[in-house]
This record gives sequence, structure tokens and C-alpha cells, in this order.
Amino acid sequence: MDLAVDAAGDAATESWLARLLPVDRLLLGYLAVVTVVAVARAPRIPECWWLLPAHGLFVLLLVLLRRRNAGSVSRMLGEIYPLLLLLGLYAEIGVLNSPAAPVHDARVQRWEMALFGAQVSAEWWKAAPSRFWSAVLHGAYFSYYLIVSLPAILLLWRGRIAEARHFVLTVMAMFVSCYLAFIFFPVAGPYYAFPRPAAWFTDNGPARLVYATLAAGSSYGAAFPSSHVAAAVAATVAAFRSSRRLGLILVVPTLLLTVGVVYCQMHYAVDAMAGAGTGMLMGILMGRARGAGGGEREAARRARA
Repeated sequence: MDLAVDAAGDAATESWLARLLPVDRLLLGYLAVVTVVAVARAPRIPECWWLLPAHGLFVLLLVLLRRRNAGSVSRMLGEIYPLLLLLGLYAEIGVLNSPAAPVHDARVQRWEMALFGAQVSAEWWKAAPSRFWSAVLHGAYFSYYLIVSLPAILLLWRGRIAEARHFVLTVMAMFVSCYLAFIFFPVAGPYYAFPRPAAWFTDNGPARLVYATLAAGSSYGAAFPSSHVAAAVAATVAAFRSSRRLGLILVVPTLLLTVGVVYCQMHYAVDAMAGAGTGMLMGILMGRARGAGGGEREAARRARA
């Protein structure tokens, strides 16, 4: 009898594990790493202890979303929940990186000087002052929230589940990579390192919205590479694989965002370059992995036929 119960329990556990999507496993692995870091840093930063119950709640959420008889709402949330968790995952960086902790801005600023001969983010808006471009590029900076989410919603609405999952997985893999960099190589960035731009430069609606958002939830040490740029580029590449029209539509705001994070003094130019490079690489690698996986599944299907 006990053996039967144990076998049934093992089967249920195995069945639940089998229902986990790649993005679920990615997030479980990432949170496992963050949990270890939180425990290690908790004696110095007591707020880190709060991350442990938060991670427990994530596991509970995953159990509910991946249960066998999940309803339509749960199934929909199961596809997009990683994007909804981004604000919480980003906020954890601010907990793990105390403002008193050492950052690597001096090193990144040396890279900036070696490549460009100047601190581009501190000088560009002064060398080319423009109220118009301040408004446009601050707006582009904020558009990143739409770039990394709307394609997934659109693909789901069209019933293209596999492509939506690939998009979400690509975007989350990029964010997780950036967040790990922030944890182990924190860089505060120009937002903290330099004086704010002149009042006239930020006296427009988009700029006020960006600064209000940063004041409410900016995480210290989250500058290199620019996750805004990296995620936007990875999202654009992933979207292009599903729909060339959609990908091309995202190119313009992504380019404006890449320029804007530097011109608006949110990131070093080196941050933006690293973000663009890693975003492109992630988009290409994830696309190739999906193509290879699709080929293997098709071969297995033909072998069974």
C-alpha cells in the first residue's frame, strides 16, 4: 500500500515537472542562484532575508499555474507571467546591491574614455542640446516596456503559442543574463555617478515620466550592460523570426532607445554597446536553438510514424 502511494506521489511529481516550460526552468535556476547570493549577503544586508519567502511564493505560483486542470485564465497567465515578474526580479537587484557596496563605475568610465575619449553620456546632451530630442528619446526610453511585452501578447492573441513562448523565453533569458551581471559586477551608471542634466533638458512629459519611474523603483548597480537595450534588441530579433513586419516595426523604437539611454544620461555608451551586442547574440542563439529543437522533434515524429 505504501509502495503504491509512493509510486503515485512520484508519478504526480514527475508529471508536474514534465509540464514545466523552458522559461519555468530558467527562472527556477536563476532564483536558486539569487537565493544563495541573498543568504551569503544577508549578514551584511538584512533585507536580503525577505527574498527567500518571495522565492517560495514564486514556486507556489508555478505549482498553481502548471497544475493539470488549470483553467483558461491560469493557462493565459502561465504564458505571460514571466513578463509580469520582471518588476519584482529587477527590484531584487536593488536589495542585493546595497548603495554602500562597491561598484565598478571607475573601470567602465576608463573603458569609455579609451573608446570615445570622453564620458559620452555626460557630454552629449551638452554638445547637442535639443528639447525636441530630449522628449523623443526619453519617450523611446520608456517604450522599452512595450517592446518586450506587446509582441508576446499579439502572438498569443493570434494563437501562435509556440512563437509566443519562444519570444518570452528569449526575452527572459536576456534579462536573467543581465541581472546576473548586475549582481556580480554592479555598475551604478551615469544616473547615479554624474549630476542630473539641466532642468530645461528634463522639462517635458516623457522625461518627467521616466524620472518619476526611476525615483520610484530604480535598482542600484544595474547599469552594465544596459538591460533596456539588451532586452529590446533580443525582443526585436525574436519578433522578427515570427513576423518580419513586427520585427521591422520594433527596429525604430529599439534604435531610438539605444541612442536615448546614452543621450538622456541613463547609461554609459559602453553599457549601450554591450547591451546591443549581447541582445543580438541572445536573439540569434535562441533562434538557432529553437530551429535545432524543431528539427529534432520533426525527426522523432517521422521515426515514430
